[in-house]
Amino acid sequence: MSDFEADVLAVVASLAPGDVVTYGEAAAEAGHPGAARAVGTLLRTTRVDVPWWRVVAAGGHLRAGNPAEQARLLGEEGVLVVNGRVAPPA
Repeated sequence: MSDFEADVLAVVASLAPGDVVTYGEAAAEAGHPGAARAVGTLLRTTRVDVPWWRVVAAGGHLRAGNPAEQARLLGEEGVLVVNGRVAPPA
């Protein structure tokens, strides 16, 4: 596993239920600003069990391979998803 992979997976694994970050935020937090697309690719391809559903595209858009599943998992954690997008906190 590369340092990039380990760094990003550690950030995603540390997200608590109900926390949502963008791919760009996850990349920056992992020490790899500007690597949002690489974060998306990693989460689509990794076999490591991490809460991938807590990471969304810019603007809160669901972009995972299965947006219905992502919306369901986020909803179970109390995150409101409307029209394929995480609703901003009230």
